[in-house]
Order: sequence, then structure tokens, then C-alpha cells
Amino acid sequence: MDQVYQKAFHMATQYMEQANDAPIQVNDTARNNLKNLDFDLQQDSVDPSQVIDELHQWVSPATMKMGSPRFFGFVIGGAYPVSVAANWLGTAWDQNTGLEKTTPAVAKLEAVSARWMLDLLGLPAESATAFVTGATVANFTALAAARNQVLNRAGWDVEADGLIGAPPIHIIISEESHPTVYKSLAMLGLGRNRVIKVPVDDQGRMDTQQFPEIQDNTIIITQAGNINSGSFDPIVEICQRAEGKNTWVHVDGAFGLWAMASAKHKHLGAGLRQADSWATDAHKWLNVPYDSGLAFVKHPHALKAAMAITASYLPSENAGRNPSDYTPELSRRARGIDVYAVLRQLGKSGVEELVDRCCACAVHFAETFKQAGYEVMNEVVLNQVVVCFGSEQANLKILDLVQKEGTCWVGQTIWKNRLAMRISVSNWQTDFAAVDQSAKVILQTARDVLATD
Repeated sequence: MDQVYQKAFHMATQYMEQANDAPIQVNDTARNNLKNLDFDLQQDSVDPSQVIDELHQWVSPATMKMGSPRFFGFVIGGAYPVSVAANWLGTAWDQNTGLEKTTPAVAKLEAVSARWMLDLLGLPAESATAFVTGATVANFTALAAARNQVLNRAGWDVEADGLIGAPPIHIIISEESHPTVYKSLAMLGLGRNRVIKVPVDDQGRMDTQQFPEIQDNTIIITQAGNINSGSFDPIVEICQRAEGKNTWVHVDGAFGLWAMASAKHKHLGAGLRQADSWATDAHKWLNVPYDSGLAFVKHPHALKAAMAITASYLPSENAGRNPSDYTPELSRRARGIDVYAVLRQLGKSGVEELVDRCCACAVHFAETFKQAGYEVMNEVVLNQVVVCFGSEQANLKILDLVQKEGTCWVGQTIWKNRLAMRISVSNWQTDFAAVDQSAKVILQTARDVLATD
């Protein structure tokens, strides 16, 4: 058994050492070679070392190098070495993190990590924390608590009686809400289409001058970090408008919530702590391995009412904190291990430096494009840059060539009804040198395309 562990460790370490210098895009040969994994399952067992060899031979070359400091296609970050190592330990420990009584060590890690993050992000200390898969389930979890409390205040027990016959819930969202919000609403039985969409300004922020009258039994979903511009909705003003009514204000802060760890950038979310719940991803800006979504809920009783599970064979929560009382899953891996490891290594100043450096790199990208005469379409207030090189056809060709060239990887978006290049900076390794190296390729590609366009 030790041999297979050592082999996997050697291969994984070799992969990570070489990944930053490899082309980011998966080439056609590696993609075609994946057919070697697809065959009828054999009758007899094979040596585990052979399995690891095959995985490394065919899968490693066919992976997008998303952990590269020059991967800017999505806001997903990478993984600090300490988080990878802690993740390996967590896999070896093999703890089903549901019950404090049976898994006290990893339950403690989640409790401590939660307390650290609430302090780091300036959220109310009494808030409950759910360690889930990603931003989709983080939004789902927080909104389940919202649904529970809003209906409970209206005299309806949704957990017992469901939604049939329940008082209607009004949903107010931004015109630019992320698709995961709609998915969460659908899964909760609240519907994708039964929403009131608030128009946005030129940076994708909710326009409070066009904000609807807030009624009782309303859930308002705001955004901290527009997926294109990085801008924040006027959350504090929205919270003030909601006061005195049966409402719940939720903040979708998949990546933007981490700005609250920075003295330089937390003004973007001024008053954000007045909301009722917040969702984010640790595998985005905190740079831990997948999966690591987080939901923070100011009202622990509402979250537990929506999520807790009871059975005759399960010990109830007493002195400890049962992780399963706060998440949709009963069985799951101990996600708090990776979060604890990164926070313990970085401390508050390290997280702040990470956020500030990524934002500075985004500004450096934007200034480089502007100096070259290209249009940066957003105010670069955080880590997002949207740049347009002209026609849709030109942008698509530039995007395709840049991705295939392999030095960096950038994504496309539709912003203000125009197709453009979107650059997201959230990797722990990204610095000005990585930006300059990437910008050089992008600008040369743009010049070549536009010269023949």
C-alpha cells in the first residue's frame, strides 16, 4: 500500500512543479488520448499501481492548468501548497464530517475556521457557518434559511407543511444576478421566473432609484462582486429600506466577499454586515482545493431549522457543534481542514495581501490595455477586467488564438450587450510579471488580428 501512496505523491508533486511552465490549454492529442480510459470493465482486479500509472499517463496531460498564475478565465483561484497538503491529510483521515461526537477533531477545525472567517470578513460573530460544495449550494443553503424564517414570521412552518398553501414570498434580485441564484431559487421551489428584477447602472450595480417598494414576506438577493465588473450593489441602503418589514437580505459574494478582508477594498461592501446571510467560495479567492463553498447566516436558528437532521441512531448536538446541522449533506468530507490550513498560514495580513495584490494586478492589466489604445469597459474596482478589441468577430478570434497559444487563458463575456474578453485575477501566484507576460501575448495577438481584420 505504501508503494501506491508514494507513487501518487511523486506524480502529483511532479505535476505541480511542471504545471506553471506547461501550456494552459488542453491540446488535441491529450484530449484524443482520453479514449484510452474508455473500455468495458474487466472481470478481474488489477494492481493499484497500474491504475495510478494509467491515470497519470492519460489524465494529467489532459487537464487545464487552472492553478497557473496566468489562468484568468474564471474566478477560481488555485490552491496554496499548504491547502493541498492539508487536503491530502484530510483524505487520509477519511472523516465523515457530520457529527461532533464521532469526528471531534475536524468538527473543531470547522468551528475555529468559521470563527476566524467571521472576524476576518467583519460579519456578525453570532452567525452560523455552513461548509458546502460551492457558491451554488452556499446560496441555496442561505436562501433555505431565508425561506424558513420569512415564512415562519408569516405564521407558516415550511419545513413541516411545505410550500403548497403557504403565503407568497416576494423575491427581489438584480438584473445581473448570477445564474446560480436562479438555480437555487428553483431548487427551493421559489421559481426562476417569479422574481422582481431591479435594473442596474453602467457598472452592474442595482439602481436604487428604480428599486421596487419592499413588501412583507420578501427575500432580497444582492451581489458583492459583479461577475463582470467586480462592483458591489448598494447593500447598506437596501438593508435600510428593508428595516421594519418581514424581509431577509442575502448577499451573493462568491468572490467579492473576500474584499472585506482588505482595509483598502472593504469600503466596497460598507454596511454589508447588516444583511442576514452571505455566500462565498473559499476555492476562489482563499485558494483552497475544491470543493469549499461557505454560507454565513446571521440567524443560526433559521439555518438549523432548514438543515438539521434527526434520527434515532444519530447523537444530538449538546456541548459540541454538529456540522451536519448547518449543511444539506449528512455525509461529506471535512472541508474545514483546507480552510483552517490556509488561514493559519496566512493570518489576516496574508489574506489582505492576497486580495490587494490580485486587485493591483487587475489594475495593471487595465492600464496596459488602455495605454495600448483598447477599451476597458468597466471601472476596475476589484479583480475583474473587461476589455474590448473591436468587433465581435475580432474579439472571438483574439480569444481563440490566445487560449490556443497557451501562455495564459482568458474568458469571454457579454457585457453591456457586447462580446468582450474578461480577465479574472484571483490566483495566489499571480504577480505583475505574470500580468506582463500575459498582456504581451494578448496585445500581440490583438495587433495581428486587427491588422488583417
